[in-house]
Formats: sequence, structure tokens, C-alpha cells
Amino acid sequence: MALIELKGIERVFQLGDSTVHALTALNLSIGTGEYVAVMGPSGSGKSTLLNLLGLLDRPSAGSYQLEDRDVTTLSPDEQAQVRSQRIGFVFQSFHLVPRLTAAENIALPMMLAGIPSRERNSRVERALADFGLEQRADHRPDQLSGGQRQRVAIARATIMQPALILADEPTGNLDRHTGDEVVHLLEALNASGVTLVVVTHDPALGARAKRQLVMEDGSLKQDSAHAPG
Repeated sequence: MALIELKGIERVFQLGDSTVHALTALNLSIGTGEYVAVMGPSGSGKSTLLNLLGLLDRPSAGSYQLEDRDVTTLSPDEQAQVRSQRIGFVFQSFHLVPRLTAAENIALPMMLAGIPSRERNSRVERALADFGLEQRADHRPDQLSGGQRQRVAIARATIMQPALILADEPTGNLDRHTGDEVVHLLEALNASGVTLVVVTHDPALGARAKRQLVMEDGSLKQDSAHAPG
């Protein structure tokens, strides 16, 4: 079953006098539980695609169906609700709130969703254990290593049990060993049924995915799911 269905997606930006076609005539279907790497040079449209999939940006034309619902027609508030409940984000620079502890950062999406404190606390406790962060619950981001910060970010991204995780260069600020640990965490989540879409410049990380999409000049140049042979 398709989790994501993009049809005729265009994204056009005006930069001064020039028009930039960041995405052009993009058609893409991603099934529930897939593990997809999005690759391509800088400026190829990878980040624009990720922002559209994450409802952080709207297409100029075309439709985006998520779980059989056309999310391009939703109001900003409705999109924010879908984003908080169905989509988890993992970024290269972690995007943790500096003044909050690890536990508070993980709890943040549930607070915003109005989940009662008792359930919040039990889910945070479980997440801290699952991600090996029990000893770091009261530490702020500046007291954590890069790998610990990324684990907090992944715990926060998955605490609402989303259908889709979008990871933008998730190992970009980490050494190889720590990066491998983070990738294994993301892959374990994918193995449990969560759809995982990773944007990366790293060929080794891209090769781990079951399906590779290669972007070029705003178009989908290559899709390993439709490769010859």
C-alpha cells in the first residue's frame, strides 16, 4: 500500500528576477514500511522534496497524498496536526531546544499534542531506556555528545509513533562509528514498520537503503525500484 503518492509536483521559487524550478513534474510513490535514500548533488531538489514530504512547504502545483489523504488541500493548522502526529524529523544539526533536558526535549511533541503528563512520563521513560539515555535524562544538549544528541532527536521524532520518518543527513555531524550507531537505530525503526526516507550525500549510507532515488535539476533522474533488469 502506498503511504506517499506525489503526482505532477512542481515547486517554483522567485529569486529576484529569476525563476527557479526546484522540483519539476515529479511523480513518486513510496509504500508503507519502505526504506528510501534520496541522493543527488547540491541544488538537485533533495531538500525541497524533503520539506514537501514533511509539510514544511507547499508545492506550486500537483498533489501529495499521505495515507490516502490529499494533504496539499489542508489548512496550515491541519497540516501542523498531521506533521505532529504522523511525521518524525531527524536533522543533521539535531534541532534540540538548548534549555530543555533530554527528557524534556523528547516529551515536547507530546506536550504540544496535549497528551496527559502521566502518559508522557511513561513514554519518555521507555524511550530513554530504548535509546540508552537513562543516565542522560536530566542533561541539556550542551552536556551531551553528538551521538547522544542525535539519539535524543530520534527519540523525539518517534515518540508520537509516526508513520514516516524523514532524516536529513542524519550522520552529517557525527564520526563514522557514532554515525553507524545512529543508522542502525533508524534501520531498527524501519524494521518495525516505520517508513524511512533519508536524504544523504554519503554513498555508503545511500547504498544501505532498499531503494535509491537520484535527483538532478529538480527531477527524479533515477529510481532503483524501476531500474532495468
